[in-house]
Amino acid sequence: MPKFQQPTAADLPTDDPRNLTFEVNEIFYSIQGEGTRAGLPCVFVRLHGCSLRCKWCDTQYAVDRRLPAEKMTGAEILHAVAQHKVNFVEFTGGEPLEQINVFPLMELFCDLGYTVAVETGGHIDIRLCDPRVIRIVDVKCPSSKMAPLNYYPNLEALRKQDEVKFVIGNREDFEWALEIVAKYQLLERTAAVLFSPVWQWLEPRQLAEWVLETHLPIRLQLQIHKYIWGPDVRGV
Repeated sequence: MPKFQQPTAADLPTDDPRNLTFEVNEIFYSIQGEGTRAGLPCVFVRLHGCSLRCKWCDTQYAVDRRLPAEKMTGAEILHAVAQHKVNFVEFTGGEPLEQINVFPLMELFCDLGYTVAVETGGHIDIRLCDPRVIRIVDVKCPSSKMAPLNYYPNLEALRKQDEVKFVIGNREDFEWALEIVAKYQLLERTAAVLFSPVWQWLEPRQLAEWVLETHLPIRLQLQIHKYIWGPDVRGV
C-alpha cells in the first residue's frame, strides 16, 4: 500500500490559480447522479490520476497517470465551465485532491459565485479545502481493498454541509460501514450518510432491505446517470 505525505497550508501554491496547470481527464455537463443534489444540472471537472486502485472502480480510465490527459490552465477550466451557464461545479477524478493546485482553483470558483463540491476518496486531507466547498468523502470499504488508506481525521473534519459516502459490495462492507458511522457520529456530523451498492455486485433491493432494518436515517443512493445513459458511457 502506498503512503501519502499529507499536504499542509505551506504547500499550497500562491500563484493566481488561473495560471496554474492541471491534468484534466474530461469536463462535461450532466445531471448530478448521486448525493443530496442528485438530479441537478452540474458541470463536472474530472481531474486525471489517482493513487488508489479500488477493486470496483468505475472510472479506471481516469486513474492511470501513464494514460494521456489534457493539460489545462485554471483559466481554461474556468472558461470551459462557464460555457454551460450553470453555477454548480463538482471536482472529481481520479482523485482531485492529489493535484494540489485544485485547492486555490476551488476557492476561486467560490469567489466567482459558484456552488462548488469535491468528491474525494478520502485519503488526502480535506481540511485545506475552502470552507465554502462541499466535501463529499467516499470512505473505502473492505471490498474495495483500499480501506487501509482511509484518512480518518477527515471524518472528524466533516461539517453539516458535507456528505459521506460508502460504496457497499457485501454484508461485511455494510456492517463495517455502520461501525464507522457510529464511531464518528456521521449522522449527526454531516448533511447525509450515503450508502450505494457496487454496480452489478450488490442488488439495490438487498441494500435497501439492510438499510431499512437499521431504522437509521441513512440515505440509499443509486447512480442515476448509469440508469439513464448506461454504465459505460463517458461524459455523463
